[in-house]
Amino acid sequence: MIKIKENRNSVFWELQRTLGWEFSRYVLSHDVSIPDGAEIVFQIKDNVEFNAWAKTMSRKNHESGSPIVVVKVEGLAPPPPTVSRLINPRVAVMKSA
Repeated sequence: MIKIKENRNSVFWELQRTLGWEFSRYVLSHDVSIPDGAEIVFQIKDNVEFNAWAKTMSRKNHESGSPIVVVKVEGLAPPPPTVSRLINPRVAVMKSA
């Protein structure tokens, strides 16, 4: 049971890194304003497990008073892209709880 959870966490961390990289590429090629010190939380359409994991990690790592930016995407386009592979991203800045 523990190995399955560890493997799932590894997969989700790798997906998180990929989404972070692609979001950086997206921000550099679009006019997107991200508040300083913001925490980025990714949500993927129809990926209930990853979305729950990402929210849990966000709650564990959130610094009080820091803005939260939720990035919802439909998925990732296949490589090799010339720009970000995020499909239809929507960015929302949330007030800190």
